Amino acid sequence: MSLQESFVEFLGENGYCFDVEVIYSGRLGKYNANVRKKGNQLRFSLGKEWKEVNDEIVLGLLQSLTSRLVRVESRPVSIGLYNNFIRNLHLSMPKTGRDMFLEESFCRVNEKYFDGLVEMPNFAWHDSRSRLASYNYHSDTVSVSMVFRGRKDIIDYLMYHELLHKKMKFGQSKSRTVHHSSLFRKKESEFENADFLEREIRNIIRKRKFL
Repeated sequence: MSLQESFVEFLGENGYCFDVEVIYSGRLGKYNANVRKKGNQLRFSLGKEWKEVNDEIVLGLLQSLTSRLVRVESRPVSIGLYNNFIRNLHLSMPKTGRDMFLEESFCRVNEKYFDGLVEMPNFAWHDSRSRLASYNYHSDTVSVSMVFRGRKDIIDYLMYHELLHKKMKFGQSKSRTVHHSSLFRKKESEFENADFLEREIRNIIRKRKFL
């Protein structure tokens, strides 16, 4: 049975009948994927790297994407294999994204809060005002908004948040992926002056909106 046939069978088990198309594209970032629903059609676009991945893992990816559109229960084996694959992608990602300022922040935070045990990821800046910082599991990249470039204390706090994602990864609750568990929030609050820095971030964002 092909991957597409397996997925259609899985949908049938959940009471859904969709026309399914799976295409692989070199235009997407490494191991990225998306799905579009139009009427009774599901069109999946997967990065070309997924061609070389085990079908059961890719089936978990399709299930994960579909769960955002319709209420569908994922198969524990497939979704577990997919999640484990994503959690370990960082081990094979080349470290080519360098930035002295962000690397210095990483070293400070890693030594103080993680005993120097977190592997250095890739680094990047972005110019979004709404997205403060992010960790990309697919490329092992910590990205921080240029809005905070002049604030070393805030950069360190954001770096800590994203390194928690890198270290703790994510969990699964039925069809929902959990990135900010209660344990994550507890760890996040342990950063020195966390409450003050949260207020500072809100103030900076508020001022930027009126520029």
